[in-house]
Amino acid sequence: MADRLTIGEFSRITHLSIRMLRRYHEQDLLVPVEVDPATGYRYYAPAQVRPALTIRRFRELDLPLADLRRFLEAESAGKGEAGHDAAQQVVAAHLRRLEDRLGRTQRAVQVLRELLDPEAERTVSLEVLSPQRVLAVSLDVPPGADLSWYDDAMRALDAAAGHRPVLPPGGRYEHRLFTEGHGRATVYLPAEASLPPGAPAIVRELQLPRRTAVVATHSGPHDDLDLTYGAVGSFAAQNGLRSHDLVEEVYLVGPRDTDQPDRWRTLVAWLLASDTGPYPVDTHV
Repeated sequence: MADRLTIGEFSRITHLSIRMLRRYHEQDLLVPVEVDPATGYRYYAPAQVRPALTIRRFRELDLPLADLRRFLEAESAGKGEAGHDAAQQVVAAHLRRLEDRLGRTQRAVQVLRELLDPEAERTVSLEVLSPQRVLAVSLDVPPGADLSWYDDAMRALDAAAGHRPVLPPGGRYEHRLFTEGHGRATVYLPAEASLPPGAPAIVRELQLPRRTAVVATHSGPHDDLDLTYGAVGSFAAQNGLRSHDLVEEVYLVGPRDTDQPDRWRTLVAWLLASDTGPYPVDTHV
C-alpha cells in the first residue's frame, strides 16, 4: 500500500465521504499528512484509517467536539499509561451519558405507551392519614434551586434522629413549588423521642394532623411522577374535592433504601381542604 493516499482513495477505504473528510480537517479532528500548497489536494497516511473510523463512530454517538479533541490529543500523546488513562476517561464519561440518555428514552417510551392506552389507569383512593409526630425541616425553596436543599434537610434530620427511624421519611410541598419552581417545603422523619440536645438548629418537632387525601402509590423512578400527580389531581377534580394546596410524599422505598430505582415506591397524597377550615402547613408539638 502506498505511504500516502489521495482523499478519494482514503474515502473509498474508510467509507467516509470526501465532504466529511474535508469537514474533519476544518475541525482539526483529522489533519491530512500533507496538503499540496499549489493544488490544495489532501493526502492521508494508511495509519490514519483507524483514527478516521474512530472519529466517525464518536460523532455518530454525539461525542462533543471538545471531548473528541481531548480524546485524540490523549491518544496522540503516545502509548503511555497517562495518555491511555486520559483517553479512557473521556470515553467512560460519554458512555455514562449515553446510558443515562438511553434509560431516559426507554422510560419516556413506557410513559407514552401508558398515556396512549385509554385503558391504562393508576390506582387512586380516598384515605385518611393518621396524626404523626415528626422531626422536620421547613424552608422556602428559591427559584432555580436544584435538589440540594432536600439532601441538606435530610442530613440535618439524620443528625438529629441519631438512628434510622422505623417509618419512612416524607415531605409536604406547596403546589406552587412544582408549578412556579419555588415555594414552601417541609421534609420530615417520623420520631417518637423528643428533639435531642445539640440537634441542628433548623430541625424542629412537628405534629402532623389527621388529614384526608387522595392517595396513589407511585412505583419506580420519579421521571414519570407527573402521571401519578395527574391521576390524584384528576380524581380530586372529578369528585369535587377541594385541594388544600399541599401535596405530601412519603418515600416508602427510595434512594436511602436501594440504588435500584425500579424498586422505589412513593406515596403521593393530594391533601384536601377540611370542611372546618384548612389544615395548617406545620403544627408545633
